[in-house]
Amino acid sequence: MSNMTFSRRRLLTAAGSAALVSAVPLPSFALNASQAQGLVNTAVGEINGVIASGASINSMVNSFKGIFDRYADTAYLAAYALGNDGRSASDSQKRAFSDAFGVYLANKYGRRFNEFAGGQIQVQGSRAVNSYIEVQTLAVLRNQSPFQVDFHVSDRIGRPVFFNLIVEGVNMLLSERAEIGAMLDARGGNLDALIRDLA
Repeated sequence: MSNMTFSRRRLLTAAGSAALVSAVPLPSFALNASQAQGLVNTAVGEINGVIASGASINSMVNSFKGIFDRYADTAYLAAYALGNDGRSASDSQKRAFSDAFGVYLANKYGRRFNEFAGGQIQVQGSRAVNSYIEVQTLAVLRNQSPFQVDFHVSDRIGRPVFFNLIVEGVNMLLSERAEIGAMLDARGGNLDALIRDLA
């Protein structure tokens, strides 16, 4: 499985298309900044705990999957990543893709977070953006310059969850839609084959 490179060289590409995600309709919310920051503080606390645990990478990836399941809107992330290709998918395929996509996210981002060993993610503040709240955090790593990781938080499913990450300006929703689309194209549009490979 390919590792996504979060780097400054991708900033311009992501910044140019980030406005597209701002237009994604989400229901209006009763969520406030304190609740959004509370969610991110809890999630980040668990992420920092896993990073500091010294566990094996496979164990850490399993822990990160649990964190995604608890604090992220993985169903929304999966549907967005699948994009227009999801229109022709059956309900069972959509469910299977969502499950497989959760495993894929845990592997990809869990391994990325593992690179934070010896550092931590610090919550800096938040701001309301359209129908969600953006919580800004700073990744402080050993022997590297700190960089920003923003969590987009909504309560559209009835509880606060994050539905997007912006890591050094790279928009997760847009990046995953492009990557999943390329992976599906490489399999001749065979969604079942992609589901098997992601899982």
